[in-house]
Amino acid sequence: MIYLDFEKPLAEIEGKAGELRALGRSDNGMDVSKEAEALDRKAETALRDLYRNLTAWQKCQVARHPDRPHCKDYIEALFSEYTPLAGDRAFADDHAVMGGLARIADRPVVVIGHEKGNDTKSRIERNFGMARPEGYRKAIRLMELADRFRLPVITLVDTPGAYPGKGAEERGQAEAIARSTETCLSLGVPLISVIIGEGGSGGAVAFATANRVAMLEHSVYSVISPEGCASILWKDAEKMREAAEALRLTAQDLQKLGVVDRIVKEPVGGAQRGKAEAIEAVGKAIEIMLNELSSKKPEALIRDRRNKFLDMGSKGLAA
Repeated sequence: MIYLDFEKPLAEIEGKAGELRALGRSDNGMDVSKEAEALDRKAETALRDLYRNLTAWQKCQVARHPDRPHCKDYIEALFSEYTPLAGDRAFADDHAVMGGLARIADRPVVVIGHEKGNDTKSRIERNFGMARPEGYRKAIRLMELADRFRLPVITLVDTPGAYPGKGAEERGQAEAIARSTETCLSLGVPLISVIIGEGGSGGAVAFATANRVAMLEHSVYSVISPEGCASILWKDAEKMREAAEALRLTAQDLQKLGVVDRIVKEPVGGAQRGKAEAIEAVGKAIEIMLNELSSKKPEALIRDRRNKFLDMGSKGLAA
């Protein structure tokens, strides 16, 4: 288990419980099961207390936890007959974005998402979930394919932001993000987006300009990272805690602002402590949202999606 900074008291309790159990398994014949169980109960209480009122910065830490389920985990668990489609048909295949044809609840769909990777090798291969222009152009190709064959689109967002490297800028990063966002707005099929970890800047909006946007309880969604915001406003990245509060990037704040439509509850301690439970909850939320949109005609889907995003400015000012 990887513990976050604010989980240190919990780490001590669970560490002591583990030491007691190791002592009980030794050859000295000591029965320490009751003491270990008492520590387990104490740890459970501490975990609930810690996660009852997380600050915005603590939620950022949870959203970035390396053990959280990633896009690949959701696709493997929720979607059947997944057939990956690669490349943008112009430059290359971006491994930070994965997508293809699949079924969910026996319904054919196109699924697209950011993949961060889960170890050093895969994180480098996936560029830590930061897509290049070819990744967004691949997504555009898949969305247009879905529109042509009347297939709903499901996007899973988990990115710190689009890759800001020199090569990406030379190949038209901003244009690719803008065109991906434009494609989202023009689809005549249901578009559902779930923010499963980080939703960073335009790199996230390019996938999340959807009819329905859901967020996991401890995920975050913002125009810039707290560290980046602090560096610009205060010239000090260490002010990230204040920046996180000011950005109103939590699922709870964004639901009040009308940016997201649904919050998907996570297990106590975050999705990283109950991967199967979190994935199942996301699957149920996707099915509910698909059912809400399945009877709508293409014109209504396009109109409702556009109005949803046009209305956000007025709701944000009122809030």
